[in-house]
Amino acid sequence: MTKKLIIVTSPPACGKTYISKALAKRLNHCVYLDKDTLIVLSKQIFKVAGEPYNRSSDFFEEHIRNYEYECVVDLALEALEYDDIVLINAPFTREVRDVAYMDNLKEQLAKKGATLSVIWVQTDPKIVHERMIERNSDRDTWKLEHWDEYIASCNFNIPKELDNADSKDGLLIFKNNNEKEFEESMVEITGILKETISAICLHLLFYLIYNVTARENNLDN
Repeated sequence: MTKKLIIVTSPPACGKTYISKALAKRLNHCVYLDKDTLIVLSKQIFKVAGEPYNRSSDFFEEHIRNYEYECVVDLALEALEYDDIVLINAPFTREVRDVAYMDNLKEQLAKKGATLSVIWVQTDPKIVHERMIERNSDRDTWKLEHWDEYIASCNFNIPKELDNADSKDGLLIFKNNNEKEFEESMVEITGILKETISAICLHLLFYLIYNVTARENNLDN
């Protein structure tokens, strides 16, 4: 495996976008994908269907949500044909707890010669509320107006389903309640990712050297 897909995930307003962009800049040859880029298309679907724009509605759940995820994952898989690292910034809050979904994603990645790293952004719900108010986005209108109902539906627990003792970077926790936590987590996680990526590249280099040497020996014989 010589390539990697990184998913930065958490409930909304935990700081995924800021973290994802900062991390992507620190990694070499990293393609950055943000699911929110698709919102312009989703808004048009609401408009054409004559539905009010509400990303917490039944209409969104039935006709839009899963297709946004399918689209951004397809883009990531395609991007891995052309570069070594792809990073997706998206909540994936249900998907990361769905073992069958994650196993299927890993199988698709294996066909591309890629492995998966999930970064879970850990942020206190109180901080999330403050950040959501501060960013003042129309996609948060319903959430803020129905905060108690919304926050009760969110799962801030670490997705232990992804924890794998055999994988150093399968599940990484990025603590993000303040600037100090951000800086410490960024240094730690960037270091782990660079280490595992370097190990993969080194393994590939040894593999190539071995095969070239074996081929030359066969020619000599």
